[in-house]
Amino acid sequence: MTKSTYPMKITFAFCCLVLIGAQLSCSSSSESGDSISYEKNNSTYEQSWESLAKHSAAPEWFQDAKLGIYFHWGVYTVPAFGSEWYPSNMYIEGRREYKYHLENYGSLSEFGYHHFVPAFTGEYFDANEWADLFQQAGARFAGPVAQHHDGFAMWDSEINPWNAADKGPKKDITGELAKALRQRDMKLITTFHHARNLQRYKGEEKGFGSHFTYDTAYHTSSDDPELRLLYGNIEEEQFSQYWYDQIVEVLDLYHPDIIWFDSWFNYMPEDKVKEMVAYYFNQEKKNNQEVVIAYKQNDLPTTVGVHDIEQGGRRDVSELPWMTDITISDRSWSYVEGQQYKSTAIVLRNLIDVVSKNGVVLLNLSPKADGSIPEAQRQVLTEMGNWFEANGEAIFETRPWVMYGFGDAKADQGEFGGQSATVAYTASDVRFTQSKDGKTLYMILLGEPKTGQTINYGILAKHRYSPKGEIDQISVLGSGTPVDFVHDDDYLTLTMPDSGMDSLATVFKIELK
Repeated sequence: MTKSTYPMKITFAFCCLVLIGAQLSCSSSSESGDSISYEKNNSTYEQSWESLAKHSAAPEWFQDAKLGIYFHWGVYTVPAFGSEWYPSNMYIEGRREYKYHLENYGSLSEFGYHHFVPAFTGEYFDANEWADLFQQAGARFAGPVAQHHDGFAMWDSEINPWNAADKGPKKDITGELAKALRQRDMKLITTFHHARNLQRYKGEEKGFGSHFTYDTAYHTSSDDPELRLLYGNIEEEQFSQYWYDQIVEVLDLYHPDIIWFDSWFNYMPEDKVKEMVAYYFNQEKKNNQEVVIAYKQNDLPTTVGVHDIEQGGRRDVSELPWMTDITISDRSWSYVEGQQYKSTAIVLRNLIDVVSKNGVVLLNLSPKADGSIPEAQRQVLTEMGNWFEANGEAIFETRPWVMYGFGDAKADQGEFGGQSATVAYTASDVRFTQSKDGKTLYMILLGEPKTGQTINYGILAKHRYSPKGEIDQISVLGSGTPVDFVHDDDYLTLTMPDSGMDSLATVFKIELK
């Protein structure tokens, strides 16, 4: 990856800092702590981008939420090899999944992807237990990958015969979890990845826009009514309606607060996409909801939805709220044997960076085929929850400050834009958030500073990025330990206390008069 450096060092030229500050100060909403005003339009939404743009793209509850959890859990977790792309790669000669499949399951003409379905048992899935775990981790919304590229639906569907209520677990995963989450006053997200399920290449031509490979030797070419739907072996017009109908079915059954799409709108008829969005927004009014639709790349206008950057983040404060989906694992988004996981420090510190830039994190988990969540993943969630219990005031219901922060960490380029989601931050890296009323500034060190150390923050001097108003007091959030400080025209000088700081991230609560 190409290395790219933040403008973070405190010693940067003052003129550069003033320029950046001036640019950020143009947004009065960031300086005041007020959320961006989204006025709702009560008229019926028509199937046009102009009409749909009247919808509130990012309601206040979403801006307050900061953290959601979802999970890649489906039939692809049965082989637990390679990644969630196993169903695609197993049919492509030369891929390691192809070789693995032949060695472990035999001929593809005899054992196709659908033969894994009975082994996708989910016997340990407990919606209430999962919802408790998500809530304890600090998530304000959660939900399933409702359907991945493989065509298997994780809800009780009358439209798609390949669904978790009728096959595999024989449980309404989405329905059970929706009930459990709402009992805990949490919002529901459902994510859709199935625009890629259609077989768009049936000859010698191959392309990225089709998940399954058409081959007359395999079940992917079957004319069986059910198999054709799983493998996307249907006509494009039929598929477009099938894609739409499944989304609408989820909207009607479960009323998700967020629907999220994994690209490929460019493969769908634009009129169908607008019809789907209009249906969702109009349904919102009937259900007295404030809903969000999240998208990637350029799939929707910025006026209609919230933009998501996969496994990455922005490099500066964004005026518009945004999202990033990241995975807790270092390898596949789904569970695979030998899976390794990111440390709590990596996940949490990168989340703090996202929040400081007006973003929301959607964190992915990887349950096993039997419905169990590995202990290593649970540990990260527990440690994050413990940190939020002490320091959540600096994260939830906050807004970005006039600048996101500064420091020494170097951020690689993200694969899908922006910066990497795995930057190695330390206590020398600082991020800011502020209360919505602008009376409290939170200064977050992404690590634990040395006790007794005196640090001069020239960038926070009174004539630079000074908090609006005189500083009344500074304390360590969580412990309440007071912090000695001096604030003048040259520096904000802090003397690190002897106790009360946190090894994951230390928050200084700066209260203004």
